Amino acid sequence: MSEYMENHRVSKFFGSPPGYIGYEDGDQLTEAVRRRPHTVILLDEIEKAHRDVLNVMLQVLDDGILTDNKGQKVDFKNTIIIMTSNIGSDLITKGRLPSSKQVNVEVAEELKRNFRPEFLNRIDEVIIFRNLINSQMKEIVEIMLKQVFERLEAKNAKVKVTESFKEKLVEEGFSTSYGARPLKRALSRLFEDNLAEWILNGTVNEGDSVTMDVDWNGNVIVKSS
Repeated sequence: MSEYMENHRVSKFFGSPPGYIGYEDGDQLTEAVRRRPHTVILLDEIEKAHRDVLNVMLQVLDDGILTDNKGQKVDFKNTIIIMTSNIGSDLITKGRLPSSKQVNVEVAEELKRNFRPEFLNRIDEVIIFRNLINSQMKEIVEIMLKQVFERLEAKNAKVKVTESFKEKLVEEGFSTSYGARPLKRALSRLFEDNLAEWILNGTVNEGDSVTMDVDWNGNVIVKSS
């Protein structure tokens, strides 16, 4: 929601008032729900939104109805609204609190310091996500590799990776600060870039079966047959 931090950008989300530029264009929120009333709405980093956005969302969360800039009522009762926030994340990533119960208490206090009570009271549930652990990162790696393999299979390319290569991806793609976000870049650099280079220099040819591995020095290597 960082796009709507400033007051003059709020109209883009909810629509401009009559007589103002952009009035005929509609708005992003109600137009999307009007077209697809059974939908999931994700408001990412809600704490960055302007206060006017939160004020309007009070009506949505309470009544399930929002009147757009043209006076038409839009029904939100069949939507699921998910709001993410980084508030309290430092308490989790730095491991400052001894127990899950204490984390919940401290994060709740942080939310109270950043949002008004009437806003928090309209939220059904607050879910705190903990840091990813090694086994979860491996599961994410498996999912991402599966997607890459499916693209390669469509081009008649047969590629496998060893467990050592997967460990390399986890090692270089995980950050305590950014979670799994760097994993996609690590996959692109270690897997896709290397494979493209080997194809270009003739190490891998059309029809080869390729296995990507890691040598004793931690370098990515390819075995083709």
